[in-house]
This record gives sequence, structure tokens and C-alpha cells, in this order.
Amino acid sequence: MAKAKQQPLSAAALGIALWGVLGVLALLSQAIYRLTPIALEPLQKQLLANWQLGIYIAWTLFNAYAEGYRGFQRAFSPRVVSRAMLLGRDPRALHVVLAPLYCMALFHAKRRNLIMSRGLVVGIVLLVLLVHQLPQPWRGIVDAGVVVGLIWGAISIVVMFIGALTGRFEVDASSLPDRMGEQPVEEQ
Repeated sequence: MAKAKQQPLSAAALGIALWGVLGVLALLSQAIYRLTPIALEPLQKQLLANWQLGIYIAWTLFNAYAEGYRGFQRAFSPRVVSRAMLLGRDPRALHVVLAPLYCMALFHAKRRNLIMSRGLVVGIVLLVLLVHQLPQPWRGIVDAGVVVGLIWGAISIVVMFIGALTGRFEVDASSLPDRMGEQPVEEQ
């Protein structure tokens, strides 16, 4: 993994990094806001049999680990924060305008990261369409797990971004392309 040494950000660089991170957080927050009422409906309206409540709890815990910890905290969040910090240090007009998409590695990334990021977006869209067809309480059960994972992810992004600003998070440039004339980020 190519690591970039921490250097204080200028005000402009901080603004660019903040735009990228806040854009990603806005997307996550919108999903959390939209899905939370659906996730809570089975509990509020007492639609769950005991065995369904068990599934609700188990699914939520599984998603906290699988989506929140493994998906967000270990992979997505560090990539978002690293790319935001690197973009702040080396801004390019189009990348800055599209900073949230840049931070999610949807463009200007290594081929493997592009395939994973774009595939994830397509997969999420397909899952949203399928889950939307489920009746309650099943839709609420699925969405409860998703909400917990998204909240975990949003919190991990905020914590890592603060860590990056204070020098406690090591920025990783490994998702950036190192071909096609791109200058690799040098270790200092």
C-alpha cells in the first residue's frame, strides 16, 4: 500500500476534502433518513412474531458487522477519506466538481477499484428495487440492517476524516491510478 505522509492542509485543500466527504455523507444520510421509518415500522406497529423479531435482531447484528464494520470501516470509509485528502492536496477541476463521486472511486481509480465501486453501485440499485417489492415486516427487517450499516459507515467516515485532519489516520493512495501519465503519490 502506498502511504502519503500527513501534511497540514491549506484552507482551499481542506474545503475540497470537506466537499468530497460531506457529499458522500449526504448520500448516506439521505438513505438513512428515507429508510429509518420503514425499518422501524414493524416494531412500532407490532408486526413481528417472536421468530421474526429474532430474525430482525440477527439481521441487524449481521449487517452491523458485514456492512458496517467489514464493508464501511475496513474498506469504503478509509478509501473515501484518503481520496478526499489526496484530492485536497492535488486538486483537478473535474475531480473537485465531482468530489463525492471521486471519493467513492467511481472514476480516476485503479481498474480493480473502478470495477468494484461501479459494481457495488449497480448491485445496490438492484437490491433497492428488489427490497422495495417486499411486504412488511420483511422490508422493515432488511432495511433495519441496512440502516445500522449505513449509520456505522457514516460515523466511521467522520471519525477517519477527523483522524486524517489531526494526523492519526494514514492516507492511502493505493486506489489512485499509476498509469496513463498519472504521477504516483510519493512517499515522504
